[in-house]
Amino acid sequence: MQSWMVLTLLIGGYLIYLLLGAWVVSSIEAPYEGKLRKELKQLKQIFLNESPCVNESGLEAFLERVISANKYGVSVLFNASSDSKWDLASSLFFASTLVTTVGYGYTTPLTDSGKAFCIFYALVGVPFTMLVLSAAVQRLMATFTYRPIRYFQLHRGFDRKKVTIVHIVVISLLVLILFLIIPAAIFNAIESSWSFLDAFYFCFISLCTIGLGDYVPGEQHNQWLRQLYKVSVAFYLLLGLMAMLLILQTFHKVADLHGLTDLFNLPHLHDHEDQESILDTPDSTTIKEPEPKKPFNTTNQAGLPLTWSYGHAACPSDLPQGR
Repeated sequence: MQSWMVLTLLIGGYLIYLLLGAWVVSSIEAPYEGKLRKELKQLKQIFLNESPCVNESGLEAFLERVISANKYGVSVLFNASSDSKWDLASSLFFASTLVTTVGYGYTTPLTDSGKAFCIFYALVGVPFTMLVLSAAVQRLMATFTYRPIRYFQLHRGFDRKKVTIVHIVVISLLVLILFLIIPAAIFNAIESSWSFLDAFYFCFISLCTIGLGDYVPGEQHNQWLRQLYKVSVAFYLLLGLMAMLLILQTFHKVADLHGLTDLFNLPHLHDHEDQESILDTPDSTTIKEPEPKKPFNTTNQAGLPLTWSYGHAACPSDLPQGR
């Protein structure tokens, strides 16, 4: 009964959190949307007034076609990138966003055959990517989580709970610096139209696999080394996802140790190396050596030999008679 109460509270809190987020986003974005819509209508009307030879219905059809093409990453602006969205580097970037479930939605298949291929490609690619990431994260956990905690616990004598708290803080700061702040500064320097907040927002949205698609790197006009840039971003996404999974796995281990999983009735992550490195104390890791096996004695207490047949004990009549 208690587990159902906890689950109900969790679901209720989650719904409240969603409603709160919806209210905040609506309060921030709705006024700007109305202002932008009003400006576009005014610009359209000014253009029609200054160009009497342009038919409004023809302009509407042209704008619809431009907007539809822009959804597929094709733009008619003079400063838009003239490079193909489906060269090898861009296609590699698209494939990485597809199998990692980032999915920016900025570049999408144009043909039915391309859409069908993406379905089958993702059916295999998404589980395969998760398998590769999980295997890599397990190796990283052994190096960056189990080994440091075990060292400070056993060799330095620190309390294991305090060590795990300090460890999760340190590793979170490292991931924040190496995979969010530094890449955001690099994107800010390369993408001239991005502010540092835009670049940090792109990194965070990408590594959380949200992938809204409002910011996509490598789409500027005449961008230097664009293909190499696209490939580098694809590898950045893979490494960043490993780092985020490392934090999540480490946090789950810390939650197990501090009893948070029991509080919310969540399953424990059972791992032999984890139990040996984090959960076990030095006393509990002592393994009793098995007792040495005694050799089989082929004589009875009187020193007389025993004869055996298959599946039967020695026959009394077969034993030598005593004096």
